[in-house]
Amino acid sequence: MQHIRTTNAANRLDRLPISKFHKTTLLAVAFAYFFEFADINTFAITAPVVREQWSAEVNDIAYVTSTSFVGMFIGAVVAGGLADRLGRKRTLTWTTLWFTLWSFACVFAWDIWSLGVFRVLTSAGLSAMTVVAVVYISELFPSARRGKFQAYAIVIGICGTPATNLIASAVVPLADWSWRLVYLWGTLGVFFLLFVRKLEESPQWLEARGRHEEAEAVLARIEASAAAEHGALPEAREPVPQAPAVKPGLGMLKDKKFLYPTILLSVLWVTQTIGFFGYSSWAPTLLAAEGVSVEDSIFYVALTTVGAPLGSFLAAMVTDRFERKWCLVVFGVFIAAAGLMYGLTFTPVLIVVFGFLVNLFERGYTALAYAYSPELFNTSGRSLGTSIAYGLGRLSNAVGPLMIAGIYNGIGYEAVFMFIAGTWTLGALVLAFFGPATRRQRLAAASEADTPTRSRPAATTP
Repeated sequence: MQHIRTTNAANRLDRLPISKFHKTTLLAVAFAYFFEFADINTFAITAPVVREQWSAEVNDIAYVTSTSFVGMFIGAVVAGGLADRLGRKRTLTWTTLWFTLWSFACVFAWDIWSLGVFRVLTSAGLSAMTVVAVVYISELFPSARRGKFQAYAIVIGICGTPATNLIASAVVPLADWSWRLVYLWGTLGVFFLLFVRKLEESPQWLEARGRHEEAEAVLARIEASAAAEHGALPEAREPVPQAPAVKPGLGMLKDKKFLYPTILLSVLWVTQTIGFFGYSSWAPTLLAAEGVSVEDSIFYVALTTVGAPLGSFLAAMVTDRFERKWCLVVFGVFIAAAGLMYGLTFTPVLIVVFGFLVNLFERGYTALAYAYSPELFNTSGRSLGTSIAYGLGRLSNAVGPLMIAGIYNGIGYEAVFMFIAGTWTLGALVLAFFGPATRRQRLAAASEADTPTRSRPAATTP
């Protein structure tokens, strides 16, 4: 049998203790996430003022919103391919710079159409950065702990949303032009460049590309840093012989090992996107339409968003302790139940309670999905497969609002939340019956990391 040269990157990374290198990487990704979450809602926040100043129609606002999700799809898929060809670190850097550049362009928009174009380009960068960041964490953190740190990044990043809301509430009323400052705030993601020098390229990607010397150099630096901080490292498991990987690119869709998880995860992200944005985008509007005052509906929804960072923290507590697939199923069922109850009550206290639970479990679900998605692919297909599934999810929201509006107008208020609950339930059922389990592999990595410490040379040549 032909032996394939390997640096054993995955196993060598799996047995490392969490060190300063991991914490720096986590902080860098969390910083990028923070401004992704900060920027993603800026148009929704400024739309009322923009519409008034430029005499835009409601349809114009809807057009910009829908095309932004098309931009997210394109950005995710393009970034997935670029990350496979150019590297995770380089693509993460360029996609972050891309969305900050076009957010800066929004500051100078002169009408609704120019703002719409800039927002589509910004949204493409936001989605692109997200999928690359998800893969980057997956490939650099030990498999037994990556879910927890993926969720920690979301806990920090999601604070960008309330931060933007607070800043917008302070600056938008200042003057006719001050809404532009909200987009200027989004450009602060450019300071991600301060972290770049301290980040490493994924050794697993370098190994998959046949760049073994570079992979070895990166692994040696990471191992030396961990050893200086924690002492001698345990021996890495021996690599399992594998067949040559399929060449990265859309041609991988012919490979069942790539196509199956891509379809499965596409269902996961489509149901998540329609379910989440269907709830978050329409809840204040539908409450107001059913007789709850606009002020009260906005206040109720604001209270429910407190559950978002707590949900990511809850995911961090369970994601590596239990089978991720079943955590997603349980969280999905809870979201469906809480969302349905939210739509069937008009008691203020219950609206806040059920809305809080929706936000809690939804953000936990997202953090779990960020950790689960890359695990279903090998290194050569991880970025592209994750990006296609995530991108299709975002693309689905180009038509999701139209579906919900049709249900509301044709059937009624309660039917909207039944549809949203059904969407989450469908996702949970598909995962329950067809989702692969990943915990056994993570447990194997954890047991290796817990073996007695033995010194080993920095380099291995299987």
